[in-house]
Amino acid sequence: MLTSLAIIFLFGLTLGALFDKKLSLPPLLGMLTTGMLLGPNALNLLDDTILSISADLRELALVIILMRAGLSLDLGPLKQVGRPAVMMCCIPALFELGGAMLVGPMIGLTLLESAIVGAILGAVSPAIVVPRMVRLMDEKRGTAKGIPQMILVGSSADDVFVIVLFTSLMTLARGGQVSAIEFLKVPEAIVTGLIAGAVVGCVLAAFFKRVHMRDTTKVLILLGFSFLFLELEKDIKEYVPLSGLLAIMTLGATIFQRKRPLAVRLSEKFSRLWVGAEVFLFVLIGAMVDVRYAAAAGSSAVLLIVGALILRMVGVGVCMIKTKLNMKETVYCMFSYIPKATVQAVLGALPLSAGMPAGMRILTIAVLSILITAPLGAILMDKTEKRFLTLDRQEDEKVA
Repeated sequence: MLTSLAIIFLFGLTLGALFDKKLSLPPLLGMLTTGMLLGPNALNLLDDTILSISADLRELALVIILMRAGLSLDLGPLKQVGRPAVMMCCIPALFELGGAMLVGPMIGLTLLESAIVGAILGAVSPAIVVPRMVRLMDEKRGTAKGIPQMILVGSSADDVFVIVLFTSLMTLARGGQVSAIEFLKVPEAIVTGLIAGAVVGCVLAAFFKRVHMRDTTKVLILLGFSFLFLELEKDIKEYVPLSGLLAIMTLGATIFQRKRPLAVRLSEKFSRLWVGAEVFLFVLIGAMVDVRYAAAAGSSAVLLIVGALILRMVGVGVCMIKTKLNMKETVYCMFSYIPKATVQAVLGALPLSAGMPAGMRILTIAVLSILITAPLGAILMDKTEKRFLTLDRQEDEKVA
C-alpha cells in the first residue's frame, strides 16, 4: 500500500507539472492520465487496498475543497444574483437530459435509456469546478457579480438534482413507479443541507470564540463535522433528504460570515491540505476510467455527448437572461458547466450492474464523457478566466 501511495504522489505530481509547464494544460489532466496508466485497466500498479477505499479517499478530497470553498464564500454578491443561482441548480441539467433524449433514439437507444444517459451526463464535476471557483474568489475575479459564488452553489445542488433524476429513471427501467414525492426531495435536500450547515456553523463560530485552541485543531473539528454530514445524508435519506455537500459548504460560509479573520486563516490551512488531496482525487478518478470502452464507443456516442452538451450550454444561457452579466461572463458560466468526472464514474456502471440491455453502451458513453469534457472544460475555464472575468476593483480598494 505504501508503494502505491508513493507512486500516486510521485507520478501524479510529475505528470501534473509536465502538463502544466511543458504543454500549458491544466495539471489535473496529468493526474487523470497518471490514474489511467497506473489503474487496473492499464499497468495495474496500484494496490487493491487503495482501490478498495478509492471512493472514501475521493470523498475526503472533495470534503477538503468544499470546506475550503465555503470558508471563502461571501454570500453578499450571491444574494444579489438571486434567481439565476437557483436556476443553475437544475435548468442546465434538464436541458442536457432533453438533448440526450433528442439524440439518443437517433443512435439506437430507447427513450428511457436516452433519459438515463442524460441524467448521468447532467452532473457537473465539483472536483474540477470548485477549485477554480475558489481561486477566482481568492483573486477577487468576477466576485462583484457573484459569478464564482453562483457556480459553486449551483454545481453542488446540480448533483443532488441529477442523482434524484437518475434514481427515479432507474426505478422506471426496472418496472417500478415513480411518484411526485421523489422530485420534491430535491428542494427539500437543498433546504435541509443549508439549514444543517448554518446551524452547525453558528454553534462552532460561538464555540471557537469562547474556547481557545490551535487553528489545526479547528480544522480537524470542521473535517469531523463534514464527514458526519456525508454519513448523515446516507443514514437518513429514507426519512429526510439532506445534501451533505451543501451542508459542508454552508458550514464554512457561516463561519466566514461570523468570524471572517478566522475563516481566512482556516482557509489557508485547507489550501495546504488540498495540495495532496488534489493528487489523490484526480489520480483515483483516472484509475476508474477504462479507455477500452471509450475506444469502442464510436462516433455515435460522441454525437450524443456533444449534442447534449450544446443544449446544456443553452440552458446555462437561459439562466443568465435578465442578469447583469455580459456576453463574455455568460460564456464563462457555460464553460464552467462542461466538466464531468466523479458522478459519471460512479453512476455510469449502475445500469450495467442492473442488467439493462444497453448497460455497456451507457457505461461507454459515461467514460467517454469524462475523457472529452473534463479536459475540455478545465482548459476553457483556465484559458478564458482572465479575459472574460474582471477583477473586483472596488473590493481591492476596500482592502487597501
